[in-house]
Order: sequence, then C-alpha cells, then structure tokens
Amino acid sequence: MLNMYPAKLILVGFVLVLFGFIGPFLMILGIVETSFTFSILSYFSSVIGLFLGLIGTAMYTNVRKK
Repeated sequence: MLNMYPAKLILVGFVLVLFGFIGPFLMILGIVETSFTFSILSYFSSVIGLFLGLIGTAMYTNVRKK
C-alpha cells in the first residue's frame, strides 16, 4: 500500500465513501433489504474511504512540494 500513487488512493477512497452513501440510500428506498451486516459494511467503507482520501491527499501535497 505504501507504493500506491496518491491519485489512486484518492480514487479508492472516493469509491468507498460513495458506497457508504449509496448503500444506506438504497436501503431507505427499499431496493436493498435492510440488514445489520450491510449497515456496518456501509459505515466502515465510508470511514475507511475517508481516511484513505485524507492519506492520499496528504501524499499528493507532499509529492507536489518536492
């Protein structure tokens, strides 16, 4: 994971945060059945995506300064 490009890390973080938003939205609409496991998966994907995006942004600014 340390040799990942910052843009790739930001993109993966964005996809995870997007899943963390769309998952509960689909549960509210009734398209996906509400379950505890899916709710926890959505929550953790959102949190992990946020941290990956922040780490990727920090790496990107560090590369740009050099």
